[in-house]
Amino acid sequence: MYCQGCPWRCGYCHNPHLLPSEAATGVAWIEVLDFLRRRRGLLDAVVFSGGEPTVQPGLAQAMRAAKALGYRIGLHSAGAYPRRFAEVLPLVDWVGFDAKAPFDASYERITGVRASGAAALESARLLLASGVDCEFRTTWHAGFLSPAELERLTQALAELGVRRYALQEFRASAGVGFRPEGALVAADLEALARRFAQFSLRPA
Repeated sequence: MYCQGCPWRCGYCHNPHLLPSEAATGVAWIEVLDFLRRRRGLLDAVVFSGGEPTVQPGLAQAMRAAKALGYRIGLHSAGAYPRRFAEVLPLVDWVGFDAKAPFDASYERITGVRASGAAALESARLLLASGVDCEFRTTWHAGFLSPAELERLTQALAELGVRRYALQEFRASAGVGFRPEGALVAADLEALARRFAQFSLRPA
């Protein structure tokens, strides 16, 4: 389920139509619930994605309603709102966490928002402390995140205790592609893999 709205403006966003807080078209939650009632026994889980789902003040309530119908709950989040993120963690069965850059000024360069790195770091710590099954992943494009910055990010994640990590190559579109001089080589990927119990590379 795609939730509308995101406070960040990452240049490589693959769902830019979901960035505004409101959309001309959408599906009312009551209609979603009706669909979920009819699909019980056919679907196993509901994944809240976006945009950034924690933008939604009713996210916890929606998750509880889906759980009451017997669904497992997944969440895709970048941790933009740590307080709301902490509120829903007890309700979820799995989290895919988008870690965008080293948790410093690099984050602000990616998101266009001040203190976004601090928010993401706080949420990452909350997630790891919760014990919820999770995967951390980074969408990588050399034009946005250098190999050296990726090195710093993955080192920081490993030190936090991240065990499952995926590197997702940016899917080029609208003339934006990988810069050859910034491409990772096999040795870089092997170094990344050694940092995590589970590592995967997802090609564009």
